[in-house]
Amino acid sequence: MTRGSTGPGTGFTRRINRNNGETVRLLVTGGAGFIGSNFIHYVLSHHSDWQVANLDKLTYAGNLTNLDDVQSDPRYRFAKGDINDRKLVSNLLSQGFDTIVNFAAESHVDRSIMDASPFIETNIVGTQVLLEGARQSGIKLFLQVSTDEVYGSTDSNAFTEETCLAPNSPYAASKAAADLLCRAYWRTYGLPVIITRCSNNYGPYQFPEKLIPLVVTNALEMKQIPIYGDGLNVRDWIYVEDHCRAIDIVIQKGKPGEIYNVGVGSERTNLELVYKLLDILGRPKSMVTFVADRPGHDRRYAIDATRISRELGWQPAFSYESAIGDTVNWYIKHEAWWRRVKSGEYLDYYKRMYSGK
Repeated sequence: MTRGSTGPGTGFTRRINRNNGETVRLLVTGGAGFIGSNFIHYVLSHHSDWQVANLDKLTYAGNLTNLDDVQSDPRYRFAKGDINDRKLVSNLLSQGFDTIVNFAAESHVDRSIMDASPFIETNIVGTQVLLEGARQSGIKLFLQVSTDEVYGSTDSNAFTEETCLAPNSPYAASKAAADLLCRAYWRTYGLPVIITRCSNNYGPYQFPEKLIPLVVTNALEMKQIPIYGDGLNVRDWIYVEDHCRAIDIVIQKGKPGEIYNVGVGSERTNLELVYKLLDILGRPKSMVTFVADRPGHDRRYAIDATRISRELGWQPAFSYESAIGDTVNWYIKHEAWWRRVKSGEYLDYYKRMYSGK
């Protein structure tokens, strides 16, 4: 997507005018996952006149208990289904949505290294099915939730929206391909598309294959903490509610055809983060076990979020120190949730990934 571009023949500059009192009807895909469920909670608690339909396939990472407290809200409804199902998507979009927020994705790098096929099917083919459905139904905004991993690794400068795409994992490559499809639908068809690319999220409801809930739940169970390589890979960590706030403001004020990076400049090495979590939990550093590094492991991600700050007025509301403590406390208070999640299929995956390394 190009800076300040206009879609062919559209002249489209703003999609939702929050001053006209209209009801905003959102189709959120992947809304039973970590970020998607947090976003649905955010929308329903901050916008009394917005309605949300949640389309989710309920793979291993999709969990409807994440949304137990909104199931009875008349502004919310759930539809079980796959974004690859063209007929289902078409039928759903015929019901009059104005905005699609696409969270639906296979998202774990390790799993993409083990088998890239599901990532191609969901992240690329599924995005194209949604884009085509959006085009045919006249959707006013298609918001593609992407990742900073599409930029690859950086040694010095932070990623801007003009940074070339250089993905290094099958997961990141599938997300980059989806972003390019979004760009093509904007440039070719004039479909109002916006892409957001965010840094590493943390917070409630995150599946425990990801670093922070893995560390916290293992520490609570007095199990060893597996860390790839030397643990010095650097990530920019953002609290999930700040990400949700960014998506909200992009829906309201963002310009079709644009990309907005979302990050807070809170860079930590994996080892520094793990030691912080262990300190909060009162667990010893000796719980850390270094395991063989994964192939193609990006050394550093760093986001420049100047555009969304300058043009849309977004700023993070949560400090790292307070939010990381709140996150640990959430997992302590919701032991029943993560114990259910860490049973069954997840245990088989965990053994395949870390046993014998």
